Amino acid sequence: MKAYQADIAKFETTDTQIFGLSVDSVPANKEFGAKNGITFPLLSDFKRTVVKDYGIFNEEQGFGNRATFVIDKDGIIQHIDEGTVAIDPASAEDTCNILSHKKTTP
Repeated sequence: MKAYQADIAKFETTDTQIFGLSVDSVPANKEFGAKNGITFPLLSDFKRTVVKDYGIFNEEQGFGNRATFVIDKDGIIQHIDEGTVAIDPASAEDTCNILSHKKTTP
């Protein structure tokens, strides 16, 4: 999440909203965000509903696997990064740039 925070200005130029999601509690997310200087919303999926719906729930260990989803304004998933590649915001940023360009192109 630190890399996304560091690159947040690049996402803002593409009219993009970043959210973090964790199976941790709201207070734990708040503490994590404050400790790491995160300015975008950190959402709690304490009941594990979203991570299960998106297919990234690790049943054995009880947490959501690391993943990045780029979802357009119509709610359609346009890009997914999973695992360690999800740490780097570059491909998500590229997808947002493409979507932004499509939106402005007649």
